[in-house]
Amino acid sequence: MRASELKRIPSLVASKRRVVVIDAWHGLRVALATLSACVLLGACATKPLVPYSTDTPPMILAPATQAGIADERGRFREIYCAVLAARGPGLPDYRPCEDALTRVGTEPAGTGKPIALGQSRRHLVAAVVPGIGYDCFKPWLNPPDTVVTHLRQFGFDATLIDVDALSSSAHNARQIRDAIMAMPEPDGAPRIVLIGYSKGAPDMLEALVAYPEIRSRIAAAVSAAGAIGGSPLANDAEQYQADLLQYVPEATCTSGDDGAVQSLRPATRKMWLAQHPLPGGLRYYSIVTFPQPERISSILKSSYDKLSRVDSRNDSQLIFYDEVMPGSTLLAYVNADHWALAVPVARTHPTIGALFVTQNAYPREALAEAILRFVEEDLAKPPGR
Repeated sequence: MRASELKRIPSLVASKRRVVVIDAWHGLRVALATLSACVLLGACATKPLVPYSTDTPPMILAPATQAGIADERGRFREIYCAVLAARGPGLPDYRPCEDALTRVGTEPAGTGKPIALGQSRRHLVAAVVPGIGYDCFKPWLNPPDTVVTHLRQFGFDATLIDVDALSSSAHNARQIRDAIMAMPEPDGAPRIVLIGYSKGAPDMLEALVAYPEIRSRIAAAVSAAGAIGGSPLANDAEQYQADLLQYVPEATCTSGDDGAVQSLRPATRKMWLAQHPLPGGLRYYSIVTFPQPERISSILKSSYDKLSRVDSRNDSQLIFYDEVMPGSTLLAYVNADHWALAVPVARTHPTIGALFVTQNAYPREALAEAILRFVEEDLAKPPGR
């Protein structure tokens, strides 16, 4: 190395240090904004998460099979394990099947029937409704389209339905309706599988109830870690805390109608369910996040611990029994926290992942394929099976 090049080393090192500092500060801003949003459902307070109130419909907590829930975990496990085995460790964030799912209680045995892993016959399209705040951090997250790319290899497809990040479920239901009606009308049987993630699930259900014109275009509805019964953490939160998500770098979202947090409160959700039976003629499925405690990311530990004051069987945002749709088919308990199921932070921002979102790795591509394959198989059965 020449003497002139040696002289440049200190300035180059200093320059790189400045870049590192800038990147670290940018990452810290993102982490702090994200942390603010994360703890909006876990704000520091000592009042009960489920306060005394008579503003509730009569309710019970009963085994799923006694509440009209069909337990198909055995067959779904067969399909998911087959997908994982066939696609192998080449998938992002690969996990063995036994680590990808959580066995809860007595899980039904598998059927032993053959599993089709070739091209889809029905060409189902997953239309995903995201959760609270997603539109705020989506530009920063810059999620890779790996799920879409993976599904298209096998004749499936996927699309994201844009809804307001911080608006109420009633407001977003109209946006879901408009998005579905704007899609080409299917030739033959409907192909859209609505998948509601987190708050996207009640948004989805409100759309199905309020806008009957979309039902003929829907093949099935899936709750994926859906806030079906709300979250006790929302009782301790205010909308202004959710609005902090507008300060995530590159965010372009607005506060909308300021109804997101109210829509997540248990009293709101359970009263809505009591007053709005889900439409018949559709198939409903539930994917529930039920992580082992060590699978909770460090940034989500505080909200997990707080929600554990009600029930430690939670994913940091929701209790497992609040994620199941009435009259649905239970597909799986997934060994992933609330973010790991659907928000690939660590893939696009590994430093943030290593420091804060420490358990974000999950084989989402294989899970999405398994869901669509199960639904396709199930739709081939007579409705009164």
